[in-house]
Amino acid sequence: MAGPQFDPGNVWVIGASSGIGRAFSEKVAGMAQNIAVSARSTDPLFEMEKQGRGIVAFPLDVTNAEAVENAAKDIASRFGAIDTVVLSAGAWKPLEPGDIDIASIRRGVEVNYMGAIHAIAALVPIMKRQGKGHIVIVGSLSGYRGLPRTVNYGPTKAALISLAETLKLDLKRFNIRITLVNPGFVDTKLTQKNDFKMPQLISAEQAADYIISGIQKERFEIRFPHPFATVFGLLRCLPNALYFRAVGRMIKDRA
Repeated sequence: MAGPQFDPGNVWVIGASSGIGRAFSEKVAGMAQNIAVSARSTDPLFEMEKQGRGIVAFPLDVTNAEAVENAAKDIASRFGAIDTVVLSAGAWKPLEPGDIDIASIRRGVEVNYMGAIHAIAALVPIMKRQGKGHIVIVGSLSGYRGLPRTVNYGPTKAALISLAETLKLDLKRFNIRITLVNPGFVDTKLTQKNDFKMPQLISAEQAADYIISGIQKERFEIRFPHPFATVFGLLRCLPNALYFRAVGRMIKDRA
């Protein structure tokens, strides 16, 4: 899907040790000038760095705001600019209905949402000085409406969707572009924890292709795979009574 017109410049991928973040990093390595890859897991980052192709490891815990800010400054200084950033760090733990696991919920908020906030807070001043920038926020179709067993995940993705829409309005004047990515089920370490059949499960490499293609087309929202994502889009528009009835029927059928 990637074409020669895709020129991401200097790239920073947060959440690059596995899944979508890693797949995206490896696919754009031949197109970007330089790629900074960050995550808590250090070994995969240094494995990627050994590939060459402009990949540089910057181990990082996104829940540490100061560390994120320092990393952003270091990368901007080393590369000269940060043109494209992909925020794909994520945390997820399966829960049973009614299991209000505070530690798991807090972890989801700190990684999925506050991790993105920490990066954005560090990046916006840099991109304003540059006069341009592109921030890609990886959300999820699960952020469209409430879903069962996702109390520690879906609400954080709903927050990211709202955040992306807000930033698009606020940052356009500074020539900072925002892209929202809402995937369905992607085969990653997180989804491998699921104990149910995942419709239209795709590989991380396929997800990266969807993202690159959507960026090329300058879409604000990139959602996939189709038709699964289209169905979720329609569910998002249903009146509450119909939505809860439809989801309740799906849960009953699965039980």
